[in-house]
Amino acid sequence: MLYKVEGIVIRSMDYGEGHKIISVYTREAGKMSVMVRGAKKLNSRFGAITQLFTYGQFVFYKGNSAMGNLNAGEIIDSHQKLREDLMKGAYAAYIAEMVEKLTGENEPNGMLFTQLEAAFGGIGEGKPPAFIAHVMEMKMLGLSGYLPELDQCVSCGRTEGDMALSFQGGGLLCPSCRGRDPQALLPGPGTLKLLRLLRHVDLRRLGQVEMKPATERQLKQCMRGLTDMYLDSRWKSRSFLDQMEKYGMGD
Repeated sequence: MLYKVEGIVIRSMDYGEGHKIISVYTREAGKMSVMVRGAKKLNSRFGAITQLFTYGQFVFYKGNSAMGNLNAGEIIDSHQKLREDLMKGAYAAYIAEMVEKLTGENEPNGMLFTQLEAAFGGIGEGKPPAFIAHVMEMKMLGLSGYLPELDQCVSCGRTEGDMALSFQGGGLLCPSCRGRDPQALLPGPGTLKLLRLLRHVDLRRLGQVEMKPATERQLKQCMRGLTDMYLDSRWKSRSFLDQMEKYGMGD
């Protein structure tokens, strides 16, 4: 069957001496794996379109096997800025790996496609990459069926009081129920407001985001706890981001 789809390269790996296998998240059919023969050769017409983060139109044939073979491709947006800046590229790679790891083959989701493209575009334009990554983390928690309860206590339903975030419980615990999880984190009001906001952000309409450093650190701590608990997100790209932060490269 011949496919003609719009897609974003979320994984690109060398195969053999001259070929590449790419994972493309498509608007029409979700994630699809495609063999690109000769892509590593210097004069290959497919070299550019197989680069990570590239948004393009892909034409490929797919028979009974799980992988297609690329016939033609045209770049819509190369997202070159993500490859020219180490920090931007690191966050984009984390988002790409998150989508690649947490989606199945041929499971279309138009909303996820538009948000992925908006995430790469926003990071390229200089919008806060950490916040964009947290938005995508929250969206993937929702798509995976683990959206945290952030409006009321997960145990009793209470909505008043200083709420703690229980990673194990999957949401907030009120002061009366906090003893159920001694490891629950008590976020500040600004952090809790941002956590609730993350559920509804449309990255296509994201403006500038102002966060105090303490709130930014706590938001990361909250999202890290949730994604570690429910998405098993200890991936290479995230480890690289942690190393950059450790050595002050992201300041």
